[in-house]
Amino acid sequence: MEIKPIKDEADYERALRRVEELWDSPKGSIQSDELDVLATLIEAYEREHYPIDLPDPIDAIKFRLEQTGKDLRSLIGVIGQRSRVYEVMRGDRPLSLNMVRSLHEKLGISAEVLIQPARGKGRRKVRRASTRPSKARRIGMRKSA
Repeated sequence: MEIKPIKDEADYERALRRVEELWDSPKGSIQSDELDVLATLIEAYEREHYPIDLPDPIDAIKFRLEQTGKDLRSLIGVIGQRSRVYEVMRGDRPLSLNMVRSLHEKLGISAEVLIQPARGKGRRKVRRASTRPSKARRIGMRKSA
């Protein structure tokens, strides 16, 4: 059993192949211990080189509701009245700090997940560029005329 730190992709691939060889080793054996150590090393390497993004807060809320067999109506009183719940869940309104606290406390969703901005959700109002010159530009045009 020669175990070395995983420093690069070649070491990582070698460790993965060895884990496959050791996968069905009997519990309590030397091979099983080697498997545990390699799994720990692989996990550390993957955490550093292949980080997993946190889930979108709205998706996390929907997932937790699904896990517990609840629907959006169960959020009424947790994050606000019915209209506020639907605004948040559509992505039209961001979660406030009080909503984050309440969701964390009542649904057990990580605050770290809830405080990040929702990704690409909601309808953003696009301001159209005016075809009229701005007031400052109109004043400047008068002075130059």
